[in-house]
Amino acid sequence: MTKQEKVKFVINTLYKLYPEIPIPLDHHDAYTLLIAVLLSAQCTDVRVNKITPLLFAEADNPYDMVKLSVDEIKNIIKPCGLSPMKSKGIYGLSKILIEKHDGKVPQSFEALEALPAVGHKTASVVMSQAFGVPAFPVDTHIHRLMYRWNLTNGKNVAQTEKDAKRLFPKELWNDLHLQIIWYGREYSPARGWDLEKDIITKTVGRKTVINNYYR
Repeated sequence: MTKQEKVKFVINTLYKLYPEIPIPLDHHDAYTLLIAVLLSAQCTDVRVNKITPLLFAEADNPYDMVKLSVDEIKNIIKPCGLSPMKSKGIYGLSKILIEKHDGKVPQSFEALEALPAVGHKTASVVMSQAFGVPAFPVDTHIHRLMYRWNLTNGKNVAQTEKDAKRLFPKELWNDLHLQIIWYGREYSPARGWDLEKDIITKTVGRKTVINNYYR
């Protein structure tokens, strides 16, 4: 298969499997999405979705969040891990949103990435899911699958993002990054991987991945 044929097969398979695409992190606006994505660093979405209702019951907007202390935030979000860094980030970005953005989440990559504890991936998720701006956030699932599918060299997530944006149509980015995440969790996990169930990798995957697969 040519690379374009592989890309077409990936797109068609994902849309057949996920015609309706669930959003992994529970939220009700751009601010709660931003906080949820920040909390998801090195933490499962399932755990984040258990913790955010507790946090948002206390503060689901920047004005209420800065009324809490960093320690109070840290105690609530502790099960998500990295709580000292994340709590400072949540408090700090909430304060900046009030001071510089009228309490609203900015709609630009530059402004988002200037916020404490907000990196490019977090900004990309917010721009994509909250504002509908084409973006291709790369998490561990996408990084792993793009390599397995021989669509990137797998050197780093920045290169994987560039390759994904180059190969996939821009109008599909917001759907595809979510579809790939769900596919990775259900059919092509890092552990307990069954190649027979992973139709995309079995069809388009790089030979070294398939040949080195052990049941």
